[in-house]
Amino acid sequence: MARVLIVGAGLTGSLCASLLRRELQDKVRIEVWEKSRGSGESEPEPQGLHRGSGESEPEPQGLRMSTSRPPDPSSHSADLGAQYITATSAYRKSHHRLYAELLSAGVLLPFDSSRIEGLKHKDGSAEVFFERHVTGLFRRGASWEVQSRAGDSEMFDAVVLTIPVPQILQLEGDLRESETHTHTHTHTLLCLSLI
Repeated sequence: MARVLIVGAGLTGSLCASLLRRELQDKVRIEVWEKSRGSGESEPEPQGLHRGSGESEPEPQGLRMSTSRPPDPSSHSADLGAQYITATSAYRKSHHRLYAELLSAGVLLPFDSSRIEGLKHKDGSAEVFFERHVTGLFRRGASWEVQSRAGDSEMFDAVVLTIPVPQILQLEGDLRESETHTHTHTHTLLCLSLI
């Protein structure tokens, strides 16, 4: 069975895992590696090196959205960034099938200003590993060797990077020089939030 790694457990990584599962069904084993303690998080790097916990249900977040959690889990948290999906009529029509599927599964809910619900976790049949920070991608024949900060490595048939371009540029290994050169001219817009 083919193995696919998705790097990043934000909205893009979660959607990618869902679409791959829908199209390829049981023909592929999907893993998601996220460097943070949870999906869509923005946090300081942990003091020690930890392997992923193997939790299997990513929260749909991303698009530089994040949940900031302090070290004390009984304390507060803050959600930053867009907390909803906005679609124009044309976009909604062209993506009707996807929206219908997400609505029927309860992943998306119509906005009701009188009631705000928390995120609902749905099993996307992907193995999700938190605190697994990718540091290198190396081509090995038809496969990719993916190295983590903890020093271990695993082989995958395909790797999908859903992390920001500045993080991609920090990866060691066999990313083509032309791809790296192209992306060095990509700019990330800064958004500040007062919490």
